[in-house]
Amino acid sequence: MSRIYRMLQEVERPLFMYVNIRWNRSALNWLFHILSLIAGATFSLSFSLAAGLFAPERWSHAGWIALAAVAVSHVPVAIAKRSAPRLRPYQVFPQTNTNRKPLKDPSFPSGHTTAAFAMLTPWMLVQPMLIPVLLPVGIGVALSRVYFGLHFPSDTVAGAVLGSTTAVALSLWI
Repeated sequence: MSRIYRMLQEVERPLFMYVNIRWNRSALNWLFHILSLIAGATFSLSFSLAAGLFAPERWSHAGWIALAAVAVSHVPVAIAKRSAPRLRPYQVFPQTNTNRKPLKDPSFPSGHTTAAFAMLTPWMLVQPMLIPVLLPVGIGVALSRVYFGLHFPSDTVAGAVLGSTTAVALSLWI
């Protein structure tokens, strides 16, 4: 697996460096920090639970699916991080800009991006008119993880696929 990671690293390095180093601006620090918080476990689980409990029927159903998708999607995230560990970009590239407390667990896949897409996909399925608003939020979360030097682009792509696929599968099942 490390050979695949090395190959990906060479392909992704220019994009990673561009987002992490060239985009470094105080306004983006604030925006990407907020987006990272939205995709954190506390917000994504609390918001989904509140929607499940208190929203009108169709939105309540989306809230319950989002809650289940966030929880279920993190099982394969945990398995992948343990079975195929990957160093985080700041551990590979010394010039990487990081946020205040860089994470130390393996990089692949991005748990924040997984949570964002697991939480947002049910809402996009219930109301496709929300896609132009919610999809950029999910993409913003993925970019924030690269911006802060915590993930390679492929980590976030894998997280987006994992989170949205889990949400779609659960929406078909539940």
